[in-house]
Amino acid sequence: MEQRNIFLDDVRPSPDDHILVTTAEDCILMLQENKPVSHLSLDHDLGSNNKNGFEVVLYLLENKQFPERITIHSANAPAGKKMYNHLLDAKEAGILPTHVKVLHRPLPLRFSQVSTK
Repeated sequence: MEQRNIFLDDVRPSPDDHILVTTAEDCILMLQENKPVSHLSLDHDLGSNNKNGFEVVLYLLENKQFPERITIHSANAPAGKKMYNHLLDAKEAGILPTHVKVLHRPLPLRFSQVSTK
């Protein structure tokens, strides 16, 4: 089965090889399709009245649904670090499998096609 890459962000464009989703709710809906995800790249801030990227992190851990690689690309330093540390804590606790790569690579709000590999 073909794997896919998902890029959650409401401002930045996604890399060409990623599916762009702009809300946490839509990202969770895609994950609920149970199609394999190779890479999941998450922003935190998704508009003032919307759920944020941390909700997706909680969904992954609660449902034990893990892509091969998770990148936190939020420019919101405290929130991005919180998401990243929550995933690392889950890995240390044995919730997140050790083979899942977790990366923290903040992206500026304005960037032109940056590879997230």
